[in-house]
Amino acid sequence: MQEINQTSNTNKTSINNVTGKKVAFLTLGCKVNSYETEAMQQLFLDAGATIVDFEELSDIYVVNTCTVTNIADRKSRQMLHKAKKNNPNSVVIAVGCYVQAAKEALLEDDTVDLVIGNNKKNEIVSLVDEYYDNQSNYAVIDIDNDFEYEELAIAAVTEKTRAYIKIQDGCNQFCSYCIIPYARGRIRSRSEEEIKKEVMRLVENGYQEIVLTGIHLSSYGLETLSVKEQAALLPENGISPLMTLILSLSEIEGLNRIRLSSLEPRIITEEFVKTLARSKLCPHFHLSLQSGCKETLVRMNRKYTPDDYYKRCEIIRTYYENPAITTDVIVGFPGETEEEFEDTKAFLEKVQFSQMHIFKYSKRKGTKAEAMPNQVPEQIKSKRSENLFDSEKKMRAKYLDSFIGINEIVLTEEETMIEDTLYMIGHTTRYVKVAIPVSNLKSNELVNVRITGYLNEDVMLSEIID
Repeated sequence: MQEINQTSNTNKTSINNVTGKKVAFLTLGCKVNSYETEAMQQLFLDAGATIVDFEELSDIYVVNTCTVTNIADRKSRQMLHKAKKNNPNSVVIAVGCYVQAAKEALLEDDTVDLVIGNNKKNEIVSLVDEYYDNQSNYAVIDIDNDFEYEELAIAAVTEKTRAYIKIQDGCNQFCSYCIIPYARGRIRSRSEEEIKKEVMRLVENGYQEIVLTGIHLSSYGLETLSVKEQAALLPENGISPLMTLILSLSEIEGLNRIRLSSLEPRIITEEFVKTLARSKLCPHFHLSLQSGCKETLVRMNRKYTPDDYYKRCEIIRTYYENPAITTDVIVGFPGETEEEFEDTKAFLEKVQFSQMHIFKYSKRKGTKAEAMPNQVPEQIKSKRSENLFDSEKKMRAKYLDSFIGINEIVLTEEETMIEDTLYMIGHTTRYVKVAIPVSNLKSNELVNVRITGYLNEDVMLSEIID
């Protein structure tokens, strides 16, 4: 099996076979995938194609796959087969992480016509053109030995008020349960200049809020630093490339809010938070935890302790008033005893998160955790998961209660009819969802409101104030 040369073909114009074609996309997985799909759609539009819904009859179907779990693998296969069933004469293209992890299996799948791995998505139009010309069906690189950031760009997104911007790819962490470093490769970062250009284009198109995202966002720019320079980021006076980027973007006129996707807890230092508290960064931090038990974290190959994590949360609370701190938790990791689970539960209650995403551990083929002894039975995972869901519900309610009677600024998003009343729905800087009784409001407006109570358990009710 030959790998296509890694030399970029992005300057190649390929409209002969694509112009006039209908192209349908389906995205599985994370916000990085969503961003890449938006960018690929733009490439096809620029080549004269028409984007249609995935359920429609289309000439070309593109499934941007996910491989984070075995279930994600199965879903990717199902959607590829569904595409071919929609139109047996179509060209079905598998793109992304599942391709990178299972290219041989996909090449043997008769329903898949073209497989395109990560760091080849920006060439998708020319690769489709080549497929039409000579049935070339393979474009997957050795991702472990590719160190260039794949340039993709957007000028508009599906969401009307919030734009996700991919600024980083790859991961060097190798957590024992995770396949992503093998599917996405080593850390690679987009240039500050290109990011700033894209954000300025989006702001010119009316976007007031952006979310910076990546596979391991905290690693942004680290590959450009020496080992000594990276080590200097560990003390409290370290200045990270991500911090520098946020400060630069905060200078853009018309951009009012910056959010970050999931962060590595160790990036939270005194200098990082103190500096960014003066920027346009929202007081909303998603710090991935996974477990509140020291022994479990060691088996996961997570490089911090619960005590260290807690200190980072306290730093955030020193410089931001009532910040939203959210997290991910895995229950039932191999070897997790009842005592370890109780340690995790106690730690979660100590931190008091504004929201938690709770997952039952799922074996992932190809990871170290798959072969670990003392796999936890499914019924115990379910019991522990339900236990934490109850805790999460109480924490979430306590956090939302703290906003009743408080004045907030809401960025409006869309009108929604709830119980026969029309509301404008939006979010505060802390990502609290708020309903405003409609009064000549449009989407993408910043509105001063006072939180008066609950519309339902997930949405706060408000009134407009001058």
